[in-house]
Amino acid sequence: MKNVLLGVTSSIAAYKTAELANVLTKKGYTVDVVMTENATRFIAPLTFQALTKRKVHVGMFEDDFQNSVEHISLAKRADLCLIAPATANFIGKLASGIADDMLTTVVMAIKSTPVYICPAMNTAMYENSIVQENIQKLIRHGYQFIEPREALLACGDLGKGALAEVDVIITEVLHRLQLL
Repeated sequence: MKNVLLGVTSSIAAYKTAELANVLTKKGYTVDVVMTENATRFIAPLTFQALTKRKVHVGMFEDDFQNSVEHISLAKRADLCLIAPATANFIGKLASGIADDMLTTVVMAIKSTPVYICPAMNTAMYENSIVQENIQKLIRHGYQFIEPREALLACGDLGKGALAEVDVIITEVLHRLQLL
């Protein structure tokens, strides 16, 4: 059985990630969810726990101590890592080598596992030259991106920045998992 590490960051699109977790779990994959603290303001960890039947990881120093190097074991166990949605903040931290929360720490500990990043943010943020430079830097380092789509965004703007459709993400992830 293959393991998918599903990272969730703080975007309104986080609710769509529940469907990703649900589909992957129903297809027989083990899904470990790691959320940023701010992501829990958009969707509850309990939602992912109910869908995956697995503990959801949020904090670096959680009370139910099981493994002192949990971020390393999560990174080693993953056959594929999917970050959906990925905010400009997360992309910037990753591109700068900043590991200051559970999700960035786990992703930094990944060696050869493919990492797919699905940006979701306001169009102006997505098109910002710094964000684009960070994306290009991560691509040069081997990270894969599933492009956001153009849509009417939660803020009311129309443009590129909406999370890719769930079926597009699932198709890409399943294709890669079958190649592993």
